[in-house]
Amino acid sequence: MTDTPISEAQAPAKTTLDINDILRILPHRFPFLLIDRVIDLTRKQRIVALKNVTINEPFFAGHFPNMPIMPGVLIVEAIAQAGGALLLTEVEDRADKIMVFTGIERARFRRPVVPGDQLRIEVEVKAWRTTAVRMEGIAYVGDKKAAEATVTCQLVDRSRTRHSSGAPDVANDSDQA
Repeated sequence: MTDTPISEAQAPAKTTLDINDILRILPHRFPFLLIDRVIDLTRKQRIVALKNVTINEPFFAGHFPNMPIMPGVLIVEAIAQAGGALLLTEVEDRADKIMVFTGIERARFRRPVVPGDQLRIEVEVKAWRTTAVRMEGIAYVGDKKAAEATVTCQLVDRSRTRHSSGAPDVANDSDQA
């Protein structure tokens, strides 16, 4: 046995990510970061992420009072964020890039997601290009499907998402994945 350190090229690929890893990869922050942990990652193929849903989520104040239900669009956003984390792990200059939605297809909502639930988000890559990805995602609570959607996202330079004044481009800013 030698004491020679293993280089990163020889080290096995990381298959899980904790919240600190996710924060280094995704640009999202509270209250819009919608994945808490990655429990399985196969490069360029598949990711499984968790989202712990609590009553402290700000959207529950209005969706709906006395009957809190996680908005379906945020479940789809969680699918896109998980897929974005998968894609962005492959991008060395990710600090200069941002992932934007380019499409959502076949979104279906099967059961309500409520405080106390844990979403398990399984995303499988269907098409991979250097700057874009098409993914199928399913969100489960326990063994029951809560939602599913096919999402497409594109990787763009952060400089393209800003006007010359430096203000965010609203059309792209609202579509961030």
